[in-house]
This record gives sequence, structure tokens and C-alpha cells, in this order.
Amino acid sequence: MKGRLGVTGTAVIVLLLLAAAFGPSLAPHNPVEVNLAARLTPPTRGGDGQPAHWLGTDQLGRDILSRILHAARVTVGISLTAVAVTAGLGVTLGLVAGFYRGPIDIMLMRIVDVQLAFPTILLAITMVAVLGRGIGILILVFVIAEWVRYVRVIRAQVLVVREMQYVEAARATGATDRRILAGHIFRNVLTDIIILMNLEIGRIILLESSLSYLGLGVQPPMPTWGNMVNEGRLYLQTSWWVVTFPGLAIVLSVLGLNLFGEALRGAYDPTGRE
Repeated sequence: MKGRLGVTGTAVIVLLLLAAAFGPSLAPHNPVEVNLAARLTPPTRGGDGQPAHWLGTDQLGRDILSRILHAARVTVGISLTAVAVTAGLGVTLGLVAGFYRGPIDIMLMRIVDVQLAFPTILLAITMVAVLGRGIGILILVFVIAEWVRYVRVIRAQVLVVREMQYVEAARATGATDRRILAGHIFRNVLTDIIILMNLEIGRIILLESSLSYLGLGVQPPMPTWGNMVNEGRLYLQTSWWVVTFPGLAIVLSVLGLNLFGEALRGAYDPTGRE
């Protein structure tokens, strides 16, 4: 069962990456071109001189499939950039805190405790309200909001690994702290880092979609799944496709990432295997 779920998650991730890489080239229409004559067209294959709109059009006549494909590049680009920066910062601080302990560890963990006491979405909304809007600001907000998760998880793993016999043996042979951290501890927590990064991509996709839905994320006319849902919510009862398809894109992407992360954890964690 876990194997099938892992394959499903992998397939979703591959499709997501392909959509981000090649989606704009494959999009059948201009995602921001307004065509009021075709507004709220239901999903259709076209014909009789009419263009195909496989997922229908929105309230301004823009092709939903094209907008979803373009939005994939925006959402995936923001998520991957934010996760890369956040992981670099959080993992470094987690390694240092767990390995050296002492005042640095105490001060850092108190900061982590305080930040984790605030709901992530509330913290993100507050920072966007203070710092402003834009993709660069949005990535900075995600880094500030999410780095603490890496610190807490990696620090906990380092506290275990640093007491292992091979680390003690490395110390006894005169290995430097830098060599121990890079050659022994980092390698043994790398799997946890990869799994956490995978799950964090899903979290940031949800967070970005939530902020865009609230009008605090990526601003129109640039499409993202969140602002597509926001723009189409008034037409949910009469034109279900306007909200349904971008909403499905969010759900399937996050679900696929979570399934892949669970399969990866099961493969590398013997205690999690059946």
C-alpha cells in the first residue's frame, strides 16, 4: 500500500515540475488575455470555429487551463526558492545549536518557542502588512515564518547523533568540529532534511495560496492558484469550474508531496516500516 502511495506521490511531483518547467510553453492561450465574449464558458473541446477551452474560462474569458499552467511556474518557483533559503538557514542553526549546546542553544530555542507560539498564517499576514507585497517580499516572509521548524527538528536529531560512538571515535582521533559536523553529523541527518524540505514545499504552497486568496500574495494579473480561487469564488454556484480546477491543483500538489514524503520516511526509517 505504501509503495503505491509513494508512486502516486512521485507521479504528482513529476507532473508538477513538468508543469512548472514547460507549462507556459504548452498553454493553449494567453493567460491574461481578456475575452468577454467567451466569459464563463464551461469546459469544452471546441469545434465549429470555436477555440477549445478544456477547463473552461473565468469571469473575464481567460482560459483556466492556461492560467493554471502559468501559475504552476509561479507557485513552484516561489516554494522552491523559499524552501532552499529556509533550509540553508534553519539547518545551519540547528546543527550549531545541537552540536555546541550552551548559551547559543538556549537563546536560539527560546526564540523558536516564541515564534512557534504564533499561528504561521497570522504571522505571515502580519509581516506582509508591514513589509508590503511582491514576490521577493513573499519569499522573505516564508523564510522568516518557516526557519524555526528546521531548527527544532535538526537540533533534535543532532542531539542524538552527537552521542554516537563513531562521533566519539572521530573526536578521539583529533577530528575538528567542522569535520565532525560535515562528515558525520550532517550526513546522518541528511535524510531528515530532505523529508522536511519535501513537506515544507507543500506547506509553502498552501501558505502562498492562502495569502494570494486573501489578496496579500502575488497580485493580479499574474496568475496563481490562490488568486484564481479568490477571483472565482463569487461564481461558484453558477460556474463551478472557475474555482474547482485551481483548487484541485492546490489539493493534488500538496497531497502528492505529502505522500512522497511519507514514502521517503518509510523507506529510510526502519521503525516506520511494516
